[in-house]
Amino acid sequence: MITVTDVGLQYGGQKLFDHVNLKFTPGNCYGVIGANGAGKSTFLKILSGEIEPNSGSVEIPENTRMSVLKQDHFQYDSFPVMDTVIMGNPRLYEIMKEKEALYMKEDFTEEDGEKASELEGEFAEMGGWEAETEAAQILQGLGISSEEHTAMMSSLKDSQKVKVLLAQALFGHPEIILLDEPTNHLDVKSVNWLEDFLLDFVGTVIVVSHDRHFLNTVCTHIVDVDYNKIKMYVGNYDFWYESSRLIQQMMRDQNKKNEEKIKELQSFIQRFSANKSKSRQATSRKKLLDKLTVEELPASSRRYPWVSFQPERELGKEILEVNDLSKTIDGVQVLNRVSFRLNRTDKVAFIGDEQAATALFKILTEEIQPDAGSFKWGISTSQSYFPKDNSAFFNDCDLNLIDWMRQYSSDEHESYVRGFLGRMLFSGDEPLKPAKVLSGGEKVRCMLSRMMLSGANVLIFDQPTNHLDLESITALNNGMMDFPGVILFASHDHQLIQTIANRIIEFTPDGIIDRMSTYDEYLEYRG
Repeated sequence: MITVTDVGLQYGGQKLFDHVNLKFTPGNCYGVIGANGAGKSTFLKILSGEIEPNSGSVEIPENTRMSVLKQDHFQYDSFPVMDTVIMGNPRLYEIMKEKEALYMKEDFTEEDGEKASELEGEFAEMGGWEAETEAAQILQGLGISSEEHTAMMSSLKDSQKVKVLLAQALFGHPEIILLDEPTNHLDVKSVNWLEDFLLDFVGTVIVVSHDRHFLNTVCTHIVDVDYNKIKMYVGNYDFWYESSRLIQQMMRDQNKKNEEKIKELQSFIQRFSANKSKSRQATSRKKLLDKLTVEELPASSRRYPWVSFQPERELGKEILEVNDLSKTIDGVQVLNRVSFRLNRTDKVAFIGDEQAATALFKILTEEIQPDAGSFKWGISTSQSYFPKDNSAFFNDCDLNLIDWMRQYSSDEHESYVRGFLGRMLFSGDEPLKPAKVLSGGEKVRCMLSRMMLSGANVLIFDQPTNHLDLESITALNNGMMDFPGVILFASHDHQLIQTIANRIIEFTPDGIIDRMSTYDEYLEYRG
């Protein structure tokens, strides 16, 4: 159990949260949500002891082992993969190294023998003999092949390092697991495996995530960081979202009733306070009026951008025909004779090999050329593309945000561009800062704005939810659902795929699988 008592934290005089009182108990999974900058990751650091709060305390029973997902992908570059995972249980790893050092001594003494015996006993008690087997099972579940278990961490790609660090956090049966964005860089199979692992976990899990499907699957509680407060609610993310909307509406309705009642009472008092026969009623109503206050709704840190894609013209019958496209990149064939035809109502999710999806999108938008094959867009189509890597649009760009957006707007008046930027959460002086200094999430919102201004009737998205918070993901999701044209997209967001796609195309080593279905239906079909 973790007991949080009256915890508060300020940064540079700015209050993040205060008077936080919570209990986290075994057998439950707590999803921590909130706007970017609200303090989610900071709160996890307080729980782990990495940061001291300005006030209050965090109590964890003695001898309780807590495991935390590390964020430094290069911290373990000098260690083998297997060692890195076992380091998730520091004492067990320490015993293993002590044993190795003892047994390598040339002058092994009787005292060394006694020490080795003690270490062997503790090693057995901690499940040391099964440690490598357990570590291997976790690594394989997360998609790290057995050949890579003996490799050095420095030889792995960043996406693989993330998986190894996650395996480290899950290893060794800790009582408490703290995870900050654990599904980043995980494929569908790895996410499913992680969900099953956490559902079976008997300890306490506290997780920060922007993945709505993941939060819905694993969470028993939602911890909401907002209004400079942290509150806990029973249920998964969808239950919290619907409940919070209902509560907000109830509060607005109640305030409206209060305002109407106050106006009625004020009118009564004005009319009858000078009338002796009515004075007692006026006095009683004055007392009632004094008790009534129209409380302002708390100023939530959450802000939802306005995302709406409106095509300038309708689609004709011919949309896109792809014939035998092939492409090799850096010696690896990523597309092998890919063929398909689009219909005017298609919303297609491309899953499987991410590199294949990116290569296909770049070919369809003529960023790169195929090695073989051809494609043809219908004459009525116009395309707008959201690339996975948007750096070319911002790096070395000295334009401020207003001028950057003017490049893509038919209406170049500053008032129009500022209004558009305001709806995408760029307010005050923010539109005047250089485009090249924007954060990842801000760049994504700019790229979405560019697509909205295009008026295209075919939208192509390559991992559009990267760098976005839950509010922006929700707005994008709604915008894509309302779009009447054709969509081609690749994403890790389960809920986005499930709510948008009516057709799934999967890249496999044996070619593509093309099926008209929702995402969940497709996963069931594929077993």
